[in-house]
Amino acid sequence: MTAIERSEPEKVLVIACGMIAREVLAVRERLGFKHLELTCLPAEYHYYPDRIPPALDAAIGRAQAEGYRNIFVGYADCGTGGEIDRVCEKHAVSRIAGPHCFGFYQGLSSFAEKAEEDMTSFYMTDFLCRQFEAFFLKPLGIDRHPELITDFFGNYEKLVYLAQVEDPVLEEVARNAARLLGLSYERRFTGYGDLTAALRKAGTLSL
Repeated sequence: MTAIERSEPEKVLVIACGMIAREVLAVRERLGFKHLELTCLPAEYHYYPDRIPPALDAAIGRAQAEGYRNIFVGYADCGTGGEIDRVCEKHAVSRIAGPHCFGFYQGLSSFAEKAEEDMTSFYMTDFLCRQFEAFFLKPLGIDRHPELITDFFGNYEKLVYLAQVEDPVLEEVARNAARLLGLSYERRFTGYGDLTAALRKAGTLSL
């Protein structure tokens, strides 16, 4: 059956980091790609990069066994030292280009331009604003021992909030986080950055 004869495109499965699940779904809606499906690995793997490659390898294997022919990896390198690329090569699938979500949200060219300036910057995204307490305060013990702030964040100078959507509530979280951590504050509205182009390309795999 040719693409023209097919009543609808084949499904494309995106296997992504849980930290970008909301954004993937938002871009899917914007693009109108109903054939694009999403499954996520735990967002907490953001802190344990060594867990990502084996979990991703297993997830791709399961998806292929279930009959998915079109799979896209919703991860950048994410601190794995090229291990995600090796998994992608093994299964002949592609991933989002870049070192991490902070890079592709800004756009890789813009990220590269600001790399030196941001050397001592602590990034936050919409997800990290929504989960600031669960991902930072409680796991690091800062809610109980604020004196640990200096130990964990003493080498940072600025908090940079990379905003995907216009949301004053999230921005207030980011501002409060900067004050709590003793950092200067900068907000950059990035939207979905390179994620949109990556999912547009992924969504055409079956067209």
